[in-house]
Amino acid sequence: MSLFRSAATVSSFTLVSRITGLFRDILIAGVFGAGPLTDAFWVAFRIPNLLRRLFAEGAFSQAFVPILGQVRTERDHQAVRILLDRVALLLTFALMLVTLAGMVGAPWVVSAMASGMRTAERQPEFLAAVWMTRLMFPYIVCMSLVALASGVLNTWSRFAVPAFTPVLLNLSMIGSALLLTPLFDTPIYALAAGVMLGGGAQLTVQWVALARLGLLPRYSLRLREAWQDPLVQRIMRQMLPAILGVSVAQISLLINTNIATWLTPGSVTWLSFADRLMEFPTALLGVALGTVLLPSLSAAHARQDHQAYSALLDWGLRLVLLLGLPAALGLALLSDGLVATLFNYGAFTSHDVGQTQLAVAAYSVGLLGLLGIKILAPGFYAKQDIRTPVKIALMVLVLTQLFNLIFVPLFAHAGLALSIGLGATVNALCLAFLLKRGGLYQPSPGWLAFILRMLPAVLAVAGMLWFAGQHLDWVALGARPGVRALWLATVVIGAAILYFSLLFLCGFRRSDFTRRYK
Repeated sequence: MSLFRSAATVSSFTLVSRITGLFRDILIAGVFGAGPLTDAFWVAFRIPNLLRRLFAEGAFSQAFVPILGQVRTERDHQAVRILLDRVALLLTFALMLVTLAGMVGAPWVVSAMASGMRTAERQPEFLAAVWMTRLMFPYIVCMSLVALASGVLNTWSRFAVPAFTPVLLNLSMIGSALLLTPLFDTPIYALAAGVMLGGGAQLTVQWVALARLGLLPRYSLRLREAWQDPLVQRIMRQMLPAILGVSVAQISLLINTNIATWLTPGSVTWLSFADRLMEFPTALLGVALGTVLLPSLSAAHARQDHQAYSALLDWGLRLVLLLGLPAALGLALLSDGLVATLFNYGAFTSHDVGQTQLAVAAYSVGLLGLLGIKILAPGFYAKQDIRTPVKIALMVLVLTQLFNLIFVPLFAHAGLALSIGLGATVNALCLAFLLKRGGLYQPSPGWLAFILRMLPAVLAVAGMLWFAGQHLDWVALGARPGVRALWLATVVIGAAILYFSLLFLCGFRRSDFTRRYK
């Protein structure tokens, strides 16, 4: 199967997910604005999301997928089934305990996440955050089992279902915001209910897909037997450093959220909406490429095909530069147009637009770094080396907080975004350096020519976006939202046509990026 085609499949479904997520956030902005209770929801939503990334999408996937791929290659179908059964049993049991502890200790969890809400005048939003945290905590059980299913489906090259299912969360939240708000004394609680409905829907769809493959986990009460399985213990040993590595990023997010709660009310929401815009390129490109690369890299490593291993990384990095650089320019130079067109309705004011736009522009500085990590980190994970990325992440955590000391006093919440972006850039550079020094990655010939051929297209798009930013008042166009949306579409589509046309004239062809893998 073509890697490019697989990445395009994941990216296409991810685009649908991000579009529905964008509509979700537009609805939240228009109905609830950027006030204290909206901040409370985003704080509460980040807590199960933090644990989901810690236990599920991050540490678990990094440890589980390479070992699953090895078992599939070296053993029979029955061995795969036994491994899945035992991993699912232990994962479910452990996360149910975590969920119970989190629901009981929700006040302390929210205090750690958002200490700025503990002040006397902010008690209503603190209590709201605690209530929504308790309601949403079981979401991590659903999403951890979804991560298990996604790892299996991706290993079997069934990329479409895992890429599509996040749409169900967004649709559930949209439906809850529109239909369930009258059922709650505090209307924003409907969003928390929508999260739980969405988690259940995602789990149902993915487990149906597993059943069609004949790989649905079979539960039992044999916890001791599952725990003593050598393969399960290998996954657990791999998970420990992986949890540490993922927790570094989540600790950084925790610190930044905590700092934001001490800034102007609305800061958490401004950062959340800016992060939503950043998720478009990071998910469409970085996550898509990382998803298809990890199983392919694991297979190349199992075959001891070092040339293919390096070539896969080189292919991913070239695509990141080719598509990530214009995306970063778009976020930096068109941030006011994007934010105003998408969110400047109802309770979301022009002031909110300006503050969110600053965060988007600051985030754009680190977009290439964030994308690079998605390509480079699997280069270590596929060889079951999780410790090296962990060491780099620990160093970057310290560095990011040093950046915060510098930039937050200067740029407030935008300083938090800038620090994350700069930290991600350092992280990616360190990963690339160590991969090259270790002989895992050797850049293929022609990188300088590749960059020089890109340059005319990049400069032309930068000039076009700068010109549009100078001549369009996006907030003023809010009086005619249809016209504003049409202008934004014209600028974005025009920039894309200009960029790819110039790339074609400079000699780029789709065949340059089409690879096949086993």
